Amino acid sequence: KKPRIHVFIATSDIHMKYKLKMTPEDVIKKAEEMVKYASSLAPEVEFSAEDATRSDPDFLAKIFDKVIMAGAKIINIPDTVGYTTPNEFYNFIMDIRKKSKYLDTVEISVHCHNDLGLAVANTLAATEAGATQLECTINGIGERAGNAALEELVMAIDVRRDIYGYDFNINTKEIMETSNLLSNITGITVQPNKAIVGANAFAHESGIHQHGMLSHRETYEIMTPESIGLTTSKMVLGKHSGRHAFRDKIESMGYSLTEEELNIAFEEFKHIADQKKQVFDRDIDAILTKRIDHENDKYKLVRFVINSGNTITTTASVVLNIDGENKEGISFAGGPVDAAFRAIEKCLDMDIVLEDYSLQSVTEGTDALGYATVKISYDGDHYSGKDVSINVVEASINAYINAINKINNN
Repeated sequence: KKPRIHVFIATSDIHMKYKLKMTPEDVIKKAEEMVKYASSLAPEVEFSAEDATRSDPDFLAKIFDKVIMAGAKIINIPDTVGYTTPNEFYNFIMDIRKKSKYLDTVEISVHCHNDLGLAVANTLAATEAGATQLECTINGIGERAGNAALEELVMAIDVRRDIYGYDFNINTKEIMETSNLLSNITGITVQPNKAIVGANAFAHESGIHQHGMLSHRETYEIMTPESIGLTTSKMVLGKHSGRHAFRDKIESMGYSLTEEELNIAFEEFKHIADQKKQVFDRDIDAILTKRIDHENDKYKLVRFVINSGNTITTTASVVLNIDGENKEGISFAGGPVDAAFRAIEKCLDMDIVLEDYSLQSVTEGTDALGYATVKISYDGDHYSGKDVSINVVEASINAYINAINKINNN
């Protein structure tokens, strides 16, 4: 509905000299030329000066004026390597605004990285310097130490409207669900003490804190759990819950499933509910975000047997159905997951490299679902797979097979 082309070029001396091998004049000329070209293709063009915070403000003012005249409507000033500090960033932006003829005629954007843990603070400082577009990511996900976390920025602006005075068009009650969804998709969980979305963000353990909370919530809570989408009741469904209750629950969580998808998800829910005493929202999230369509898979798990202990070498037998034919792999290793993965590899005629494997508990308790994520590489390309099960070895095996099937489906 509102297309935009975002272009960037490096502007710091170190980037221009060693990476681009271009003179400042050549960089300005190329930026002006490309923004003009992009403007002929889309109604809105954003220009970023990569590594802006290590660039000369006079040079930035000059290149910004040129690209604005060429058609750029958004100017992004990124802290690409997470180098700046809040006061410095504020003064830096104000200095460029004073030196530029046209910067105040367009929207100012910032994009901060978190290498020094200052991405959110720097972004908020930039709002006070006139930035109105804040580039950020859910859970602060990103390369190296990550980016400014959307949930932290949104709630800081929301809770401290007296300071920032900005409004936004984000439904804060979707923050927790969105954070959990991204964790399920990527397999990258947030630390328990993470601001806003961490498991302990609204937990009060200290006796004096608990006493204060019982007397008045605002003694230790500056925002309510409900404001980010948390509810006071964690347990939602159990083994005796029916299809109607399950449908109502997933709809209340924001999911929209076809009748066929609902049937598959309900069967998976019943399977898990038979094994768990309590089924939580995050369990249901895991069920609904796992890959449940295996009809077109080339590789399917038939069965596996693990023989393991602290006084024997672990043995794994894995049987895969490959294009309708069963094939068994047997392997030995120090642990059950390693042995299972090696057994799978013996069923394949492929040179697969395991790059990463992780396993997280979806909820608390010994009967919690295990969420396994596997990342592999094959023939120069990268693939990831995931699965969830109370049996963590089964989840790990299926995640590995899920990743392998993506090679075939690519």
